[in-house]
Amino acid sequence: MKYFRYRNAQGDAHLIVQDETGGLFDLTRDAPVEGFTDLVRWARLMGQSVDGLVGNLLRNGDRRVSSAELIGQGLQLGRPLVPPEVWAAGVTYRKSRDERERESETPDPYAKVYRAERPEIFLKATPARCVGPGEAVGVRGDSGWDVPEAELAFILHDGRITGFTAGNDVSSRSIEGANPLYLPQAKIYRRCCSIGPCIVSAGSVADPHNLAVSCEIFRDGDRVFSGETSTSRMVRTCEELAGFLTRHNTVPDGTVVLTGTGIVPHQEFSLQPGDRVRIEIEDIGILENPVVQV
Repeated sequence: MKYFRYRNAQGDAHLIVQDETGGLFDLTRDAPVEGFTDLVRWARLMGQSVDGLVGNLLRNGDRRVSSAELIGQGLQLGRPLVPPEVWAAGVTYRKSRDERERESETPDPYAKVYRAERPEIFLKATPARCVGPGEAVGVRGDSGWDVPEAELAFILHDGRITGFTAGNDVSSRSIEGANPLYLPQAKIYRRCCSIGPCIVSAGSVADPHNLAVSCEIFRDGDRVFSGETSTSRMVRTCEELAGFLTRHNTVPDGTVVLTGTGIVPHQEFSLQPGDRVRIEIEDIGILENPVVQV
């Protein structure tokens, strides 16, 4: 099942689930639930899977809605959850390793971490720095070389993977390339990350390590970049990344983890304000964002 989070003009959240037939259901109707995290907590208290719990809810109430009703109620699609933290893994694809080595004045650390047992994992965003579908992602005003990074992301509860979404880990290649120690400045800033359009429950994804991923960038109505990859090209598993992140480290429920990118625009390309980034991940959906300078 897919879980979408809408908001009305007053800021009230509506959790909409899409079942296997494409039907839409408002889970907030007659139930005090605002987000996917609530469902996970309820499911664990009742000893059920999230999809099993939701299946019971749908059988015991009239919650079906249509797209027209959502629009008529003035609901707008937002982040599928408000993550208390967003973390990211780097150099998990060979393509990423090769490009980081090209851009960096000190390429050796990237080659080493690609082969190392311990992955590169870093804090990417706080709730205020993360946006959802249709909201603008940012490029830094002090950077001259910026790219989107299309990535599969997973959601953690009690250190376990409960769902998947798509993410855009916007990055300044010029800042990170000047010195790897500048990584936080290249990665963490206002509007540096987007997630969405929904959360797909872990039980609904047959194999997260075999999903098609694509990224397109549009400028003035023209497509100026397109690339594709597969999560099968990752040299790390999601479980491995989750294990290292939570090792001697407590992360709050609802934490989102970006798993790295295998799509990198060529070196002559840089995002510009006004561009539009479209990321699609098989079985999850399309995450689209305009670009602004911050």
